[in-house]
Amino acid sequence: MMKHFVLTKDSSKKKKKKIVAKTLGPVSNLEEHVKPDWWQTLFNPFYLKTDGDVVNNDVATRKEIDLFVGILNFKPEDAILDLCCGHGRHSLELARRGFKSIHGLDRSRYLIRKAKSQANKEGLSVKFREGDARKMSYQEDTFDFGLILGNSFGYFETIKDDLRVLKEVFRKLKPHGKILIDVTDGDFMRNNFQPRSWEWIDRKSFVCRERSLSLDGQRLISREIISDVGNGVVVDQFYSERLYNKKNLTRLLEEVGFSDITFHGGFKSDSERNQDLGMMEKRIIVTAVARKEWMPRKLTAKPVTKNVVVLFGDPRKSDPVKPLGVFSEDDFYTIDQLKGALKEIEKEHNYRFSYLDNHDTFIPDLQKLKQRNEVDYVFNLCDEGFYNDARKELHVPALLDIIGIPYTGSGPQCLAFCYDKSLVRGVASEMRVASPDAFFVKPDNTTFEIPFKFPVLVKPNFGDSSFGITQKSVANNIEEVVNVISDIREKFGYDKPILVEEFLTGKDLSVGIIGNPPEDYTVLPIIEEDYSSLPNGLPKICGYEAKWLPESPYWKLRSKPANLGDDLEKSIVEGCLELFERFECRDYCRFDLRLDLEGTPKLLEINPNPGWVWDGHLAKMCKLSDISYKDMLWMILQANERRITASEI
Repeated sequence: MMKHFVLTKDSSKKKKKKIVAKTLGPVSNLEEHVKPDWWQTLFNPFYLKTDGDVVNNDVATRKEIDLFVGILNFKPEDAILDLCCGHGRHSLELARRGFKSIHGLDRSRYLIRKAKSQANKEGLSVKFREGDARKMSYQEDTFDFGLILGNSFGYFETIKDDLRVLKEVFRKLKPHGKILIDVTDGDFMRNNFQPRSWEWIDRKSFVCRERSLSLDGQRLISREIISDVGNGVVVDQFYSERLYNKKNLTRLLEEVGFSDITFHGGFKSDSERNQDLGMMEKRIIVTAVARKEWMPRKLTAKPVTKNVVVLFGDPRKSDPVKPLGVFSEDDFYTIDQLKGALKEIEKEHNYRFSYLDNHDTFIPDLQKLKQRNEVDYVFNLCDEGFYNDARKELHVPALLDIIGIPYTGSGPQCLAFCYDKSLVRGVASEMRVASPDAFFVKPDNTTFEIPFKFPVLVKPNFGDSSFGITQKSVANNIEEVVNVISDIREKFGYDKPILVEEFLTGKDLSVGIIGNPPEDYTVLPIIEEDYSSLPNGLPKICGYEAKWLPESPYWKLRSKPANLGDDLEKSIVEGCLELFERFECRDYCRFDLRLDLEGTPKLLEINPNPGWVWDGHLAKMCKLSDISYKDMLWMILQANERRITASEI
C-alpha cells in the first residue's frame, strides 16, 4: 500500500500523478522477498481489487453466512466475534439478518475504515475495531462465538503466533463458546497450486501471479504484480500463508484447550471472474468448543490511591527558548492552571499528585520516591528538557527508564528522532508521506544554491516551540536567505544545521491524537490557523512571535476548525496515524501540516509530548469536541495507564 497523503476532492481538478511501482523483475526464490509482517501492508485498495471476485461478491458472502449460521445455530442475542474481519463483509451480513451483538476486529486500518463506513451507510450496529488478533483488548468470557473466516488464519511467520491467536480466542469465549475457522485446504493447495497465472481485474488492469512452496513445504509463497494498461506496473508484492490440514489444525486446537473438534466437509468459493481463485479455491470448515470455567472476577476493593509525580522544567534556571531567558509570570500562571485541573482530578478520582521541578535533585528525588513506593508513574511535562536544555528533552524519559519508573508520553528515541526535522523528512519520504522540498545547510556552509522556487522558509533544523522562526524567516531571494541564517545564528545563538524549505501558503493545519494506535486512540478535530487578523504584507506563519511576543501582530492569531473535504481529512488522519506508529509516539502527539497551492498536505513537524498548556493547540482541539482542559489531561493519564497495563499482560 502506498503510504502517502493522497490528492482528494479538494485537488481532484489538478492533473493526477501516475502511480508507478518499482518491480524486481524475475526472481529465482520468492521466499527470500517475503517480509515477516507482509500482512501489515497488503490489505489495502489493491487487495479489494485483486480479490474482489470473492471478497466483494455479495452472493458468495450470503451463501457462506447461510452455511455458518446453519452449522452454529446463532441466536439473535449471541455475542459474535468476527476476527480478521477485513472490510466486514461477514459481520455486515450477520447484522443485516438481525444479529445484534457483532464485533469485528482487523489489523488493517484501511479495511476497518471501509467496514465502519459501510455500517454507517446502512445504519447497521456492528462494532468494528482495529487491533492485533494475537493480543485483543476484549475482556475474557465475552463472546458466544469466535469466527475466523475467508482464509484469514496462518499469515504469521511462526506457528507460535497462530497459537497465540487461538489462545486469545479461547480466553475471550464464554465457557462452552464455539470457534469456527474457515481456512484453505492445505493438502489440496500443496498439490494443486498454480505456479503462474494472470487474470483481468477490470477493463484497465490485470494481475500476474507466481507461486511456490516454501523450503520446508509448510507455506505457499505468492507474488502479485498488478499492472495498469496506461501506467504499467503499480504493485509488486510478496506474501505467504501457512498450509494447514485437518491433522495439524486438530493438534493446534487441542493444544490450546478446545474440544469437540468437528470438520464440516469441503467448501468451494464462488467467483464472479471464475479465474484464479488461489488460496480461496478449496477450504476446510472446522468448529470446536471452549470447555472451560468462567474466569474469576476481581472483587471490588477499596480504591487504591494512585501516586502520580508531575515533572516540570526548572524555574530556577535560565531557559534560552523564552524571550527573556527565564520563566515569566505567564509561565507560572500556566503551571497554576494545570495544578488546578489536576486538583479537580484528585477530587473526582483517587489520585494524589506531587510536583518536582528542581533539576539539581531530580535523580535522587525520584529514586527516593521509587524506594518508598510513593510513585506509580510520572506525568512527564518537562518539555523544556533536562536543565531547560531543549536538546536534553529526551534525557528525562531516559532517566526514568534507567530508574524504572513508568511515565506518560514518548520515549527517548522518539523524542530524539522528532527533534531532528531533517530526519523526520527522511523517514516520511520513505513512507511516501509528502513534505516540503528542502535542503540542509551545515554550520560551515558559506555558499549554496536553492534547488527550488522562492519564497522559502529558513529555520533551525533542531528545536521546538518555533525557536528561531520569525516573520523574517520567509525569504524571497538568496540575499535574504543569507541574512536569515545570520540572524538565527546571532540573535538566537544557534550554531547547528539550518533547514531551508519551500514556503507553503495553503491552509496551516494541526492534527492531535490522544491514545495509542492501532486500537486505543482518539483523533481530535483538525484545526487551522486563522491569519485574517494579520496586516497585509506579513508572511502567514505561526512562529516565535505568535507564541512568545504579546506586542507582535502575530500574538492575535487564533485557531479555527479546519474546513476540509471528507476524503482529504481521512487521508491526513491516516498519514498521521501511520507516522504515530512509525516513530513510536505514545499517549498523545500533535502533527503540523500545510497545504500547497494544489491542495496537497505536506508534513512540517511531529510533536511528541506536545504543548500541554491550557490554551495550547491540543487544548483548542479538545474544546471543539467539548472536552475540558481537565478532561484532556485525564485522557492522557488514562491512555498512559492502559498502555502500561497492556504491556504487563
